[in-house]
Amino acid sequence: MTETLFGGPALPPAYPERAAWGTAPKLRAWQQEALDLYLNASPRDFLAVATPGAGKTTFALRIASILLDSGTVNRVTIVAPTDHLKRQWADAAARVGIAIDPNFKNSDGQHGRGFVGVAVTYAQVASKPMLHRAKTEAARTLVILDEIHHGGEALSWGDGLREAFDPAARRLALTGTPFRSDTSPIPFVEYAEDRDGIRRSKADYTYGYGNALRDHVVRPVLFMAYSGQMRWRTSAGDEMAASLGEAAVTKDITSQAWRTALNPGGEWIPAVLAAADKRLGEVRRTVPDAGGLVIATDHDDARAYAGQLKKITGQSPTVILSDDSKASHKIEEFTASDKRWMVAVRMVSEGVDVPRLSVGVYATSTSTPLFFAQAVGRFVRARKRGETASVFLPSVPPLMALANSMEAERDHALDRPEKEDPDGLFNPEENLMAEANRDEKASDSLEKGKFEALDSQASFDRVLFDGGEFGTGADIGSEDELDFLGIPGLLDAEQVGTLLRQRQHDQQSRKKRQSPLAAAASPAVPDHRMLMDLRNELAKNVAAWSARTGTPHGVVHNKLREVCGGPAVAQANEEQLQSRLRKLQDWFIGRK
Repeated sequence: MTETLFGGPALPPAYPERAAWGTAPKLRAWQQEALDLYLNASPRDFLAVATPGAGKTTFALRIASILLDSGTVNRVTIVAPTDHLKRQWADAAARVGIAIDPNFKNSDGQHGRGFVGVAVTYAQVASKPMLHRAKTEAARTLVILDEIHHGGEALSWGDGLREAFDPAARRLALTGTPFRSDTSPIPFVEYAEDRDGIRRSKADYTYGYGNALRDHVVRPVLFMAYSGQMRWRTSAGDEMAASLGEAAVTKDITSQAWRTALNPGGEWIPAVLAAADKRLGEVRRTVPDAGGLVIATDHDDARAYAGQLKKITGQSPTVILSDDSKASHKIEEFTASDKRWMVAVRMVSEGVDVPRLSVGVYATSTSTPLFFAQAVGRFVRARKRGETASVFLPSVPPLMALANSMEAERDHALDRPEKEDPDGLFNPEENLMAEANRDEKASDSLEKGKFEALDSQASFDRVLFDGGEFGTGADIGSEDELDFLGIPGLLDAEQVGTLLRQRQHDQQSRKKRQSPLAAAASPAVPDHRMLMDLRNELAKNVAAWSARTGTPHGVVHNKLREVCGGPAVAQANEEQLQSRLRKLQDWFIGRK
């Protein structure tokens, strides 16, 4: 057993007698194991951490049914982050015979007749905690706290939850992304002190993405990274140029190059949208209703991206804006249709749950771990075995680090200094989820430096999967890019890894065949830029392997030298560096 997200034990393999992707009448392996644990302990408080798409709703409603049938409780209150999710919960509860009122307002005083409970938002509870306390005290109440990490977003929210639901007979807390980068305590969550004296959150049951992927409960995610040349003018009138994701530039330059890439007036975003639509077309060969989601930074960008998608596909995509009163209706309509694309303005938290989403474009400048995890979570829900997910994103270091640590499981530490940022992943969320459902703006870090985007060009960079990186760069529309875009839409994780390695081998073979005369005519002069790129890529892969296995960087490098031969990284030639990269990627794919 290993320590995971909230300090709980890792999940064993799926039970062989149960289908890992089962339905509510026949629980998935993790759901049954968690249910058995809950029923044996009969706790007042229980925290279940399960990766997005694993089936937290089914698990919670099974517990609610059992507690209602046994008379342990006679009322259910469900607390969710958004109005849209309230309706999703009510619909799911109705399917198992539990009548939940999602239209309850604080001014109503009591829920409608015929209902055994209500679905409310965290904001509703925080605004009138004493009202909800009175309702909780008036009956034996089960409170289901969906995405409980929202309870730590503001002092008033946390205090309101404690005040309202302290008298509850039972409290069931759920989350798919429990880590927070601030140190606000989450209500009704147990914190235990570790060996370093740091209080860390502790779950009663944990089911992470890595386990869910191995059990075929969620889809494998391919991250399609795109680079390219960017040009912009600063507020001082200076013209700047940089390659997107270039390792040797400052954070400010990376941010401005990133913003230039996302500018609808350039060529980067239209090229990436076209590539994503090609990928969606390939997926729809085997999954006919597969859909795509573009995550935009603000309203203007969303409308511009929608216009570009219409030119590419000939169809008008569904546009979801946070100030649109019909947003929930549009999401439901898109969910039930077979339309290709939806564009949303950072509304990728728990409020957008469309199981047929298979392809995403991460066209926003937000790079916090919480937001990234929730964004990717929109694409991982598996409806049948073999479905894959593809997320297109800018090739910038913050996103590459998050994509490479997809399976990393984090906890919530109360005593971590707010300025601590050892791996560049943790930054204060600053009420990110509240902002996502209000007026969305570009991130503060980008707004501080006013500039004018002048030009952007896109190029295919690489594919990130299961901690490994595949591909050595290619032009838009080239055979090398199309090879990766054309990966079938129905593959197991093991098949995806095998196919990616084959695609990379084919790409390298083509490059060697295309320039034999040039190689023969030219003296063997090392390409210092190529060597630097390879060293940087190797360093990132070693860092990812080190984080995954706990092996020090130096030990990893020494092992690679021992296996592949050759001198230290600084003196290694291109062939030796390529050999070490291939070996690392083989290890990544082979380690299950």
